[in-house]
Amino acid sequence: MNQSYLFLQASGGGPSQLIFMVAFLAIAYFFFLRPQMKKQKEQTKYMDELKKGDEVVTASGILGKINKIEGNIVHLQVDTKTFIRVTRGAISKEMTESLNEPEEAAKS
Repeated sequence: MNQSYLFLQASGGGPSQLIFMVAFLAIAYFFFLRPQMKKQKEQTKYMDELKKGDEVVTASGILGKINKIEGNIVHLQVDTKTFIRVTRGAISKEMTESLNEPEEAAKS
């Protein structure tokens, strides 16, 4: 009987344990989930704003100029007479922006 009483006392955390769990969940939300959701929203917005003539980079690193957009398929011109088809989701906002940053810095 004394042993079971000791285990019950050791497992009690009360309100402090609840506060710790709520604080942990809040930290996880603000440092992990929220930035990821924001990044995904920006990527989706970027994909919706693509238009003919934009120079883009795919997630696999292929550089090209948008020649035609048909629904979810984007035709990229990668050389004078070379065209490839990729899905709209394959175009990376981050990689395209990092490619265009040196050009913008040179203009300033």
